[in-house]
Amino acid sequence: MAIDIQKATVLGSGIMGVGIAGLLASAGLNVELLDIVPKFTEGDKNKGLKEDSGAFRNKLATEAIQKALQQQQSPFMAPEDAERVRPGNFDDHMDRIKECDWIIEVVVENIEIKQKVFDNVKKHWNKKAILSTNTSGIPIKDIAKKMTPEMRKAFLGAHFFNPVRFMHLLEVIPGKETAKEVVRNIAQFCEKKLGKGVVYAKDTPNFVGNRIGVAGMIRAMNIMMEMGLTIDEADQIMGTPMGRPRSAMYRTADMVGLDTLVHIAHNTAKMVDKQEAEKFFTLPEFVEKMMTKGLLGDKTGGAQGRKISGSGTRRLRAGFRKAHGKGGQPRRSRRKIRLEIVCGIEHLRRGEGARNSRFDHRGG
Repeated sequence: MAIDIQKATVLGSGIMGVGIAGLLASAGLNVELLDIVPKFTEGDKNKGLKEDSGAFRNKLATEAIQKALQQQQSPFMAPEDAERVRPGNFDDHMDRIKECDWIIEVVVENIEIKQKVFDNVKKHWNKKAILSTNTSGIPIKDIAKKMTPEMRKAFLGAHFFNPVRFMHLLEVIPGKETAKEVVRNIAQFCEKKLGKGVVYAKDTPNFVGNRIGVAGMIRAMNIMMEMGLTIDEADQIMGTPMGRPRSAMYRTADMVGLDTLVHIAHNTAKMVDKQEAEKFFTLPEFVEKMMTKGLLGDKTGGAQGRKISGSGTRRLRAGFRKAHGKGGQPRRSRRKIRLEIVCGIEHLRRGEGARNSRFDHRGG
């Protein structure tokens, strides 16, 4: 029997969590947005917060909503939609999920943490609500491994893309034991109520979007290195000239989060054959270094690509440039760069190497 989805719980208030909560609230649903209780710091004390107060314990979810409302492209269609989202935390408010029709896990891409969250859900689940994960690529069968048979029937992957409000694609990934009615219920709700374009994916490494998208992005990064191109040159090609968004590669990595890109690459490399892993999921060294330094993009406030005055399509990839070490080279026309890209790819295809005097104008 189909469930009439009127109320949902989103577990995790990061960029994706608050994005999903904002979309659901804008569609008229009441939403519980829960996250962990943060560590109490001296800064919290100086702000007058008390460790046992709701203002502190619900801090992560509350601040996520506030920040979302301040964004130029807010997850909420109207500011008043945020009134339908109630902040809370995992320790004090998990019992709220008893009243919900859809429970959506959106925590960090770590299978042990996800399993722990669903173990907590099990204690309060009403046995009617649909259970889903927003994982970008961890196998559904692995997340469900510690669930009861009853939970596995109600569980599936429903993978939204960032920014949630504007990205049309939604991947629906059933598990082997997922009830057909649950899959049909979520797909119809997301298409008709949320306006998403549903793609059904098999439970394979990183499903469809990230398996293809991340592979293409990493391959392009490595070709960029082989051809000796700068960050700006690569993005000039991989954006609108290729029929892609203006954010191209590096600004897209900013928005999604470099950690997400790295996690997808590492996770996929472990699950595919060696040849595919080496060609499509081996990141350039400078990207790995940025991950180590915590330069993750918009989510940490240290974006690698920053907007500058003038044309809205121009970006500075300061962090990427610094790590890549090619920020000081002169800009070249898009036409010349396109010609070099085409020539370079043709030489790579023939196995002659990317750098060749016939198209390397910087030889002398």
